[in-house]
Amino acid sequence: MKYGIWNTALPDSAAVDALQQAGYSPLTARVLAGRGCGTPQQAQELLCADAPLFDPFLLREMNRAVQTVRQALQLGQRIAVFGDYDVDGITATCLLTDFLRGMGADCVVHIPGRLEEGYGLNAGAIRQLRAQGVRLIITVDCGITALEEAELCRELGVTLVITDHHECKEQLPQCAAVVDPHRPDRTYPHTMLSGVGIAFKLAAALSGDQDGVARRYCDLICLGTIADVMTLQGENRRLVVMGLEALRQPQRLGLRALIHACGCDEQEITAGTIGYILAPRVNAAGRMEQAELAVRLFLTQDPQEADRLAETLCRLNRERQTIESEIYSEAVSRLHGAPDGAIVLAGEHWHQGVVGIVASRLSEEFCRPTFLICLDGERGKASSRSYGGFNLFASLTELSGLLEGYGGHELAAGFTIARKNIDAFRAAMCRCAAAYAASAPVEATLQVDCEIEASLLTEENVRGLSQLEPCGAGCPKPVLSLSGLTVEHAMAVGSGKHLRLRLQAPDGTPVQAIFFSAGRLSAKLRPGDRVDAAFTPQINEFRGRRTVQLNLIDLRRVEPTKLYDRFRAHEALRPDELRALAPDREDVIGVWNFLRRAAPGGAELRDNTDRLCLQIAASSPRPQAARRAIACLEILAELGLVSLRRSGSTLAVRIVPHRTNPLENSVLFCTLRKLKAGD
Repeated sequence: MKYGIWNTALPDSAAVDALQQAGYSPLTARVLAGRGCGTPQQAQELLCADAPLFDPFLLREMNRAVQTVRQALQLGQRIAVFGDYDVDGITATCLLTDFLRGMGADCVVHIPGRLEEGYGLNAGAIRQLRAQGVRLIITVDCGITALEEAELCRELGVTLVITDHHECKEQLPQCAAVVDPHRPDRTYPHTMLSGVGIAFKLAAALSGDQDGVARRYCDLICLGTIADVMTLQGENRRLVVMGLEALRQPQRLGLRALIHACGCDEQEITAGTIGYILAPRVNAAGRMEQAELAVRLFLTQDPQEADRLAETLCRLNRERQTIESEIYSEAVSRLHGAPDGAIVLAGEHWHQGVVGIVASRLSEEFCRPTFLICLDGERGKASSRSYGGFNLFASLTELSGLLEGYGGHELAAGFTIARKNIDAFRAAMCRCAAAYAASAPVEATLQVDCEIEASLLTEENVRGLSQLEPCGAGCPKPVLSLSGLTVEHAMAVGSGKHLRLRLQAPDGTPVQAIFFSAGRLSAKLRPGDRVDAAFTPQINEFRGRRTVQLNLIDLRRVEPTKLYDRFRAHEALRPDELRALAPDREDVIGVWNFLRRAAPGGAELRDNTDRLCLQIAASSPRPQAARRAIACLEILAELGLVSLRRSGSTLAVRIVPHRTNPLENSVLFCTLRKLKAGD
């Protein structure tokens, strides 16, 4: 219902056995095998949390950055740390500011306002800092495209050091040092550091004690890295694991207060806790034009101030949610179906700090790259989100003649545009996106780690999935699937926003599920409907009772004959579709036994084809039994064991008495098995 394609991995059974023998839980072993880990050693490499921290001086121009900062310290110059208003930028700002002040620096902070200044270095802020006596500006999480601003710094006599982790344009700013792992002449072995990760590297280079700096600031590094969706491998994974360990007993007053204000101090802090609970509240400060509150929260040494600031961030997050809902409703009301190519909308009173979240929701819901423009007078500032691999940064570069400025990366970007150019931009961007979709048809794809049996969903096995933590980019939360579930009850909950389901697996196992932001589906599901479910399992506790619950990612109706009819029409099927269609010996035997019970003595069984296949599946605990039923019937007919007639939507089947024939004599059975194996 949400994803057009489920790309379901088929874990190698020998790999699963080897991983279980090495101590991985049954579900974890299947997930790891589905992700290509054929041996325990490969699994260990994937989940390794003790990777070496690379020498920060491997980053281009790090030596120049260190020399510049040390000279400013020796001369007693005032230094400004110039950050960004998201979690990564705020944590980077706080880390470097706290470190420099610890070295005795006269250090001030500047976080640009979203509405007044926009993202990154800007002329007004540079002049303001110069008037305050600043002689060195160090950017964190921004600056890599600031060509004109770097020139202004030179004119005003302000030294500029840029530390950033975003994609570079062809030309780099001319300044004292540019430290960015994406430089064209890069030599650093790990390009996926966050903005706070680069700030950490500068502090480590200044200190000479990288491990000590990591221990001191791993909580902030962890927060920014997860919030900015950096790949949790290599250095990032080690730093995040260190940070999560530190957050068990947080020493930083601001983080301790925030965890308490969110009601998380009685639970284990995981990457999910940061991504879904803590980070949105920190982001809310920047989105609501009060990023300085988050900076003060992480730098304060006053417990009472920490508590006040944490509560304020929670309140700002609630306000952000209300504004987001209003913008989303207005945007949807202006769409009439899914537009061709891309969604490009402009609003007079939209909040610049919130439209990025709305753009993300719209791109996912309508399967289109989305651009939302906040108008203010004769120009607008926009946030955009990609869909289906469409490269936003490249497309904005192509249309840069219509823009006043732009920045970002492939999946998320922002730009400034004159009101008079919006219509031309919309038409051009829709053509770009439509051409991309035509050259590489875009269909939402869900990566499923493996299909399982419901009997594996025990509390012990679900808890065992914690062996995969921390989960995030590069090591996502496990996505499992169950086939042929029967809907027993479906109800919208949470004021109609969410969907709660009671399901039954083919083997009779009862299954509880929740599908967030899918309350509208309650009107489309009826008791008795058969569905497949893709989900992440979780343990739900309610009134002291703990149960396994499916956190649904997608549902799709079981259409029993669709795959087989496509196969007979000589359509090319994907490997996962062939695996779903091709029956095992046990599947064919199960259908034969159903017919012996349902139509004994050569009686004819006649019914709607789909309904009969679902009846067969209801009698079988086998995965994909409904989709394989028609193939099994055709195999039995080919062997002469049954007579079979399909007329329109009706199927008539009758056992032919006193006939035997080995299954291997079926060309259809052998063909499907070979296709399934990839032969």
